[in-house]
Amino acid sequence: MGAMPFGLKIAIINRAFRKKLDEKASALDLTAVQLRVLGSVSRLEEAGVKEIHQNDLEQIERVTHPAMTKLLQRLEAKGFVKCVPSELDRRYKKIICTEKSAGIHKMILAQDEEVLSELCSNFSDKQKKEFIQMADMILKNIDSD
Repeated sequence: MGAMPFGLKIAIINRAFRKKLDEKASALDLTAVQLRVLGSVSRLEEAGVKEIHQNDLEQIERVTHPAMTKLLQRLEAKGFVKCVPSELDRRYKKIICTEKSAGIHKMILAQDEEVLSELCSNFSDKQKKEFIQMADMILKNIDSD
């Protein structure tokens, strides 16, 4: 049996990570993607972004307009976000968290940290820090393409 290709290793790690986060999301009656989008809205709100529009979320998630429209409709139906007319441009809607989801990014970060800790349970603190730094370096390379 030859060495496993790196791409396959990444795919397996991603599936394991997603499965664990999916379990946590489903406890809130959400999918992992819905929870991630909510986290982005909550994070941007706390960062003081005046208005969050659908296209901001499409860029963060790297998904199409129709896909994000459907996702936001589901989140609104479940009472996690409100889509209200923009004060800056009436043609747009701004997306805001409801009481149900305010600050949810903190909970997501905690869960993310928990899953990472489970998956890296045999790492030293130094190894874990280096692993995260290397992942950041790879992301920087992807973004500079």
